[in-house]
Order: sequence, then C-alpha cells, then structure tokens
Amino acid sequence: MWKPLFLCALLLSPAPLCAAPSAPLQAEKQDAKEKPDKRPEVAEKVEKLKDLISDRKGEKDTDAIGVIDELVQEFPNCGPKDRKDVVSMLSKCFEQRRLVKEGDPPNNKLNMAAAVALSTMAPESTKELLKWIGQKDLKKDQALQTRLVDSLGKTKDKEALKPLEMLLNSKDDWMVAAAGSALSNFGELELTERKAVFETVLKNLTAAKSQTDGNPNDTVARARYDVIGAPLITALQKLSKHDERDPVEWQRWWNKNKRDNWDAEK
Repeated sequence: MWKPLFLCALLLSPAPLCAAPSAPLQAEKQDAKEKPDKRPEVAEKVEKLKDLISDRKGEKDTDAIGVIDELVQEFPNCGPKDRKDVVSMLSKCFEQRRLVKEGDPPNNKLNMAAAVALSTMAPESTKELLKWIGQKDLKKDQALQTRLVDSLGKTKDKEALKPLEMLLNSKDDWMVAAAGSALSNFGELELTERKAVFETVLKNLTAAKSQTDGNPNDTVARARYDVIGAPLITALQKLSKHDERDPVEWQRWWNKNKRDNWDAEK
C-alpha cells in the first residue's frame, strides 16, 4: 500500500503556563507574514481533506493522509491565514471517530498522521497539540497520546515546556517516559531556561530512583523506574551536553556544575 514518504519518515523518527515562542519560531512566524496568503491551491487541499475525513468508516483515510503529506510540504510557503487554516483542519482529524469491532485496537492511522504533521507546524500547532493530549475521548489510545507528546516536543516551542514538565508527574509510566523524551528536544534553549528544565527532570529521576532503592520489594516502583529511567536520563544528557547514567552521579554533577557555563568549550 502506498504511503506518503514525508510522513513515513517522520513516523519512523524516535518517538499550563505559557512562555514566549523561541527565537527561531518567532523568526519563522515573522517570515510567514511575508509569504503569499489565502492561496486557492491551499484552500483546495484543505477542503479536500475535510471531505475525505468525513467518512466514518475511514475508507478514505489513506487518501486523506496523502493530502496531509501535501499540506506538510506546502506549509513552509504559507502565509499566516493559510497556516491557521491548515493547522485547524489537521486538528479536526482528531474529532473523527472510526468504527472498530469490540476488542480491536483503535483505527488511529489518520490521527497519527495528523499528530506527526503538526510537529512540523509550530508555533501555530502547539496549542492544537496541547488540546488533544489527555483529551477524554482519546486519552486511552496510548500510541496516539505518545505520538502527540512526541510531536509537542518536536515543535521546540517554549510554550510546550511547562505542560511537558507537568506530564512528568503523570501516574502513567509511559506518559512520563514520553514527556521525558519530548524534553530531549530542548537542548538548544537559552542556558538559564535549560538549567531550570534540567533540574525538574533530575528531581523526577532521583525521586523515582529513591522510591526503588528505599524498598527493593516495591515491584511497582521498580517497574516505573524501568520505564521512565532511560528517557529521563537521555533528557538530562541532551539538556546538559554531559554524559552520566547513574541518578546519584547526575545529582553530584548538578551540585557541582549548576552555576557553570555548560556551553563553554572544554
């Protein structure tokens, strides 16, 4: 079966309070203002996607994903109004419900494609991604929720930071792991902000490890740490540009280096 190459590449890649968008996103938003807007070819694609996703059986979802792929490639050339229309229509994909037999996994290929596409459309897409993370009708779809969180991280939008940090407190181990992985995308933040995120991740990592070490018979705590440990450590590595594996050693490194310039050449 044919699949859009651009979205396939993104799907295969490693999977609130608001702040101002990062400088690159501000520049991109300013650049969009200078692009041709309200173009008929964009409106045509948006309308085509609207028609394709209205089929409840999902028989046209493959064609819809093809249009989503076209919109992803068109998005960098869009002006502000076109960008808004594209993101709004992609968000409507999550409103669609596909009928499945009882006991079968959700038919979520359309939603997964929309989530991946939105990862490339910041800053306009950030609020739309946040809208669907934990949304009551979709929160049981673990694969989709993981993809939404992953896409939120890939926006590299500072508006995503506080929500992602809040997800580190989730009762669901897989959600904490997803949030940790998403925070790994923020290794180019301004240093003061990066240190603040680092400290939050470190506190969650050391708390989980302490819970495990404090009671070796606590299989729930052990299982949780086994799920969240690696992605949180990866986030610390990306944020600090330093390599440690043991939470105890990370705490020591932080105590020693929290006031240093992590970006200075060594």
